[in-house]
Amino acid sequence: MTARQTAGEAQRAIEAVFRIESARLIAGLTRIVGEVGLAEELAQDAMVAALERWPKTGVPENPGAWLMATAKNRAIDLLRRQERLARKVAALGRDAQSGPSWAEADFERVVESAEIEDDLLRLVFVACHPVLSTRARVTLTLRLVGGLRTDEIARAFLVSEPTVQQRIVRAKKRLAQARVPFEVPGRGELTERLSSVLEVVYLVFNEGYAATAGDDWMRPALCEEALRLGRMVAGLLPREPEAHGLVALMEIQASRSAARTGPHGEPVLLLEQNRSRWDRLLIRRGLAALARAEELGGTVGPYALQAAIAACHARARTAAETDWPRIALLYEALARVAPSPVVELNRAVAVGMAFGAEQALAIVDELAAEGALSGYHLLPSVRGDLLDRLGRRTEAREEFLRAASLTRNARERTLLEERAARLRPPS
Repeated sequence: MTARQTAGEAQRAIEAVFRIESARLIAGLTRIVGEVGLAEELAQDAMVAALERWPKTGVPENPGAWLMATAKNRAIDLLRRQERLARKVAALGRDAQSGPSWAEADFERVVESAEIEDDLLRLVFVACHPVLSTRARVTLTLRLVGGLRTDEIARAFLVSEPTVQQRIVRAKKRLAQARVPFEVPGRGELTERLSSVLEVVYLVFNEGYAATAGDDWMRPALCEEALRLGRMVAGLLPREPEAHGLVALMEIQASRSAARTGPHGEPVLLLEQNRSRWDRLLIRRGLAALARAEELGGTVGPYALQAAIAACHARARTAAETDWPRIALLYEALARVAPSPVVELNRAVAVGMAFGAEQALAIVDELAAEGALSGYHLLPSVRGDLLDRLGRRTEAREEFLRAASLTRNARERTLLEERAARLRPPS
């Protein structure tokens, strides 16, 4: 589109284009300048230039190429000022005096090759590098790869914008200090590093699927962003079964989104959901990704196992048809691959549904005695449900109230308080 636009229309177009193109733009620039922080600054400069020009000239036919050309030219100017142009141009095989026409032509060449996808994969591994804390990895990935603004990340995780900005600045500084290379790790290191990437994506998804704090039970935008990131990673690493396993898990879980909240935003538990509201397209996509993970063979990883559990729910037309014995077995396998108290708590739920509340309560009581989940609200919530099913209403009520006091999510607290209220003895 080349027609003149209003300033508002142009700004919305620029923001939309930048959201789509920013990750590839930063990835390509990082390859040129060798530093992710500087690459982001150059990408932002290109966006500022677009904000100045596009309202007057209209959005270019190929806005991504325009942004890349502008950013590359600024990178070259910067390298020239820093007296590094000759070395960088030699590496790029370019003439020091090349101008915008070269940059646009080069962009078209790179787009037609797999190189830009390679750069994007490198950027994912840099943003998720284990040298950073988990929170820093999540924040930087959403910023650089997801293209989210600082205010969007702050709103999603209920923290202040200065906090997010500080995390981003510190993360980029840490990467520079550690001299993290802009590369895909070698085969020997790939499995460990890939687990960090997948962990970040799943943390983003989980925060959207069941928000840890705030007034909303779900934050769909985060689920959508995690799905986009997960699909991208699986596309960039098509031979990695766990990447497909994670996509399968997220697709199937996301399929329930419309049924997980009531008319006023209140939580609706899995067994009470209207399954006709589950998204069948997402379920089919999830099952296909799970099949792909299984076809690739190797040891079944934690994401593929969790996806297999989710598939059991997705295939059941009603809650009563759920294959709980198989789910319990899958949780046993998951506990061997990725042992944790949370996995054991989930296994207890499956055991309770498959073999009775009394058997499950023994598992939960053992977990409670160990103390690892002492501050985790779902432990008393599960225990309360089991006690209620065993007719121990007073104890169950106390557990639901304790769970309500531990959760930081307002919607979940209300649900737990309501469950406790239903068990109040008649006056």
